[in-house]
Amino acid sequence: MSPAHRILTPVAAPAHADAPERGGIHAWHAAPKTVADTGIDTSILVALAMKAAYLHRNVTLTQLAETLRLPAAVLNEIAALAVRERMMEVAHRGANDLDVRFRLTDGGYARAAEFVARCSYVGPAPVTLQAYVEAVQQHSIKHTSVSKADVTAALRDLTIPPSLLDEAGVALNAGRALMMYGPAGSGKTYLAQRLGSLLPGAVPVPHAIAVAGEIIQVFDPMVHVPFEASEGQMARRPLDRRWTICHRPAVLSGGELTLSMLDLRYDPASGFYQAPPHMKANNGIYIVDDLGRQIVGVTELLNRWIVPLDRGVDMFTLQTGVRFTVPFDVWPVFSTNLEPGQLCDDAFLRRLGCKLFVGPLNTEDYREVYARAGHDLGLHTPPAVADYLVESLHPAGGMPLLACIPRDLLLLVASKVHYHGDPPVVTEEALRQAWHSYFGSYADAGAEYPPTVAMGWKGKPLAAT
Repeated sequence: MSPAHRILTPVAAPAHADAPERGGIHAWHAAPKTVADTGIDTSILVALAMKAAYLHRNVTLTQLAETLRLPAAVLNEIAALAVRERMMEVAHRGANDLDVRFRLTDGGYARAAEFVARCSYVGPAPVTLQAYVEAVQQHSIKHTSVSKADVTAALRDLTIPPSLLDEAGVALNAGRALMMYGPAGSGKTYLAQRLGSLLPGAVPVPHAIAVAGEIIQVFDPMVHVPFEASEGQMARRPLDRRWTICHRPAVLSGGELTLSMLDLRYDPASGFYQAPPHMKANNGIYIVDDLGRQIVGVTELLNRWIVPLDRGVDMFTLQTGVRFTVPFDVWPVFSTNLEPGQLCDDAFLRRLGCKLFVGPLNTEDYREVYARAGHDLGLHTPPAVADYLVESLHPAGGMPLLACIPRDLLLLVASKVHYHGDPPVVTEEALRQAWHSYFGSYADAGAEYPPTVAMGWKGKPLAAT
């Protein structure tokens, strides 16, 4: 079996899985041949076609196909209905079936304007909620697993204790949430983002779904990365182009996260919905960074996730009052600078799954991070200067060997080198000045820079970032 074929084969579901199949072919595998095959109400499809035509007044069948991502046969059926209703008319018909141009009638133009005012979504036709649920279930993150070799290969460029990587891999295989905690700057966020590369396979993502006549946009080009494969059976298979085959998504929410962001976002101006971040992350990893720093309290935030974490489903409500459920199928990863006990009680901690402490590096790993950062920035880093950083600046400043510090300091050194046109060599003086600029404090004991002044805040611990 070729790799391309394996990409399109759904992850094998357990015997008790209740995801339905349509004649053994999943919704994203075969293109619809008729309007009925789309599962979408005809009025939605006609409105989409008319809105596409509204943009140009005249539209070709090829333009409709590229916009709605539907086969010509289905579009001809939609257009025929609009023509019968005297909303559209055939402006040109050429020698082949694709050489057709439609235009809106005067009445159709006015009707299309109403459609645009009500809902401005013009793009790939939506899929049904049932098809979306089936796709998520068939590619569930719970059906994935990784080995130590997989983790080592995916994260081989990281300088990190192997035990941390092992614990992260075990958490993924267990299907449990992962909480990473430790001091600010220890690399928790970077590690969490890199964990997404552990997730194997590819998943089908619909551009939008239709629920009770409303359109919910799911595909997000900032989140969903299409799987590039143009050879083999992937190129020949007649995929439903309303779906895009993507890498498993990795979505991050930080301190800006609010409760409202975890619900459907309806824009009255556009007239359609955007899926919340954890729905866009389905079949992938959802990272909540800086847990405990959000505007909303941790207890409120976690209360919102009790049902999704326990039952694997989430419930949403449309503006019309219609309620529906979708799978909550993500690997949740939480990152915090706080001690787990400061965040919530034992019941919540249990739901947060595995706990992983990400702390300062040992001296050898810290030097490795420093050397890699210097190489990446094109700087020569003499060993004696690295000794000065580790043995003088850090002890004098009382700063632990955090993973973020070497690159941040060397970025400042590189910036100064480029500004003054100096040789790309890291010196003790350059590193000391970068340290002072970075921390806003002076750590080099015995030196005369900066001038001694009375500063009431000197000696106070640095604020957490």
